[in-house]
Amino acid sequence: MRSFKWIDAFVAGVVLLLTLTFLFYDNELFRVLNFLVVPGLIILHMTYLMGRKQKQWWEIGLIGTAIDHLLPQAIRHWGTVGALAVRAGGRGIGKSQKTVVFKVLIGLVASLPILIVVITLLSSADGVFDQYLSGFPEWLNQLTFTPGLPRIIWMFIGGILLFGYVWGYVQPMQYEAEKRENAHWKNGERTPVLRGPFRLDPIIVGTMLIVINCVYVMFVLVQFSYLFGAGEGHLPVDLSYAEYARSGFAELILVTGINFFILIVALQFTRPSGKVGMIVHQALLLILVSCSAIMLYSAFMRLNLYEQAYGYTYIRFLVHAFMIFLALLLLIAGLRIRYTSIPLIRWYIVLALTAYVAVNYVGMDRRIAELNIERYRQTGNIDASYLASLSADATPLLREFALNEYPDLKREMLERQAYLERDTSNRSWPSYNVAKHRAELEMSKLRTE
Repeated sequence: MRSFKWIDAFVAGVVLLLTLTFLFYDNELFRVLNFLVVPGLIILHMTYLMGRKQKQWWEIGLIGTAIDHLLPQAIRHWGTVGALAVRAGGRGIGKSQKTVVFKVLIGLVASLPILIVVITLLSSADGVFDQYLSGFPEWLNQLTFTPGLPRIIWMFIGGILLFGYVWGYVQPMQYEAEKRENAHWKNGERTPVLRGPFRLDPIIVGTMLIVINCVYVMFVLVQFSYLFGAGEGHLPVDLSYAEYARSGFAELILVTGINFFILIVALQFTRPSGKVGMIVHQALLLILVSCSAIMLYSAFMRLNLYEQAYGYTYIRFLVHAFMIFLALLLLIAGLRIRYTSIPLIRWYIVLALTAYVAVNYVGMDRRIAELNIERYRQTGNIDASYLASLSADATPLLREFALNEYPDLKREMLERQAYLERDTSNRSWPSYNVAKHRAELEMSKLRTE
């Protein structure tokens, strides 16, 4: 059995922390994302632990194996449930009796299409018979177990799906191509061909880096003419703060993303060369990383200017977080250029999961409210409607702001209370949320003040 590793505890901690966000936070975006991310992480880690193909946790092939267990391996075991049920129900029954039961089941299934056609024709021919059939669903609704019937059906379907998925790990299917491959190797009909990993020629990669870096260096030199003075008003001619902030922001982020792809390919898939070639390769990559960092800083500053002019929102906050994440990726890439033993992909995966958990727990709604309130104190501008639309995570701060500094926000907050009360009326205990409960207490205080 595979020994316990640090990645097991790390993934378990990530899953636990993301699951707890459903209890402590009220952000709808992360609620939807975590509804997908948490099962995805569990499926990937189960495949890493028990998959039919042994894959390392940083290998891209792990995703393919996980999909194989989720779909083909699981679907083929749906019938296993029926087979086990028949086997369990058939204990103590003779062979001839089993044959009779099997034939009866075949007769029932075969009669269904005929029944559908016959009942449809008879209902059209006789109105009284049609009325009796129409009353059949009402008769079902009068049964005491009917309210729980949908849940029973969903439990039954979910149980079959879960059984098929788990049983795919217990008895995985081996494909015919794999069987033939193993048979050839076993009988010694051919010897295995050891193929090394795919590698690019260092001269080709170096030429591409030189051409790309020339363009980037030229762009950076142009940026330096006004980049560090834009915050003090030294903008290019005929550009306002808003125009400067908008111009090229998305393009800079896209170019930075392309640079990451180039970095990963150059670092992971370039064939080693001599000592001089390695030094030149590292120097070209460091230039690429430096230019990418300056582009990222330019985009970061443009977004800051835009937020100062128009306020802070979900999208702008998430873009800020993403740019900080890109900066950390650049830092790791720079270290990898200098220290070639650093496992780049593994560090990126761990950093990505850590960053995602961090942005879940940073309290995005409250932070957006704090930044907009600070902007109001500096400029006198604020969007009260947008603040009131923030989730329950920001309600305590907004209530305090409405009472002490901006009374016009109180009306918006009271409308928010009506929404929360409607939401509470249909809430059951499994959907209890700390942030919503705290917001309800704050809103009840606001109404009395």
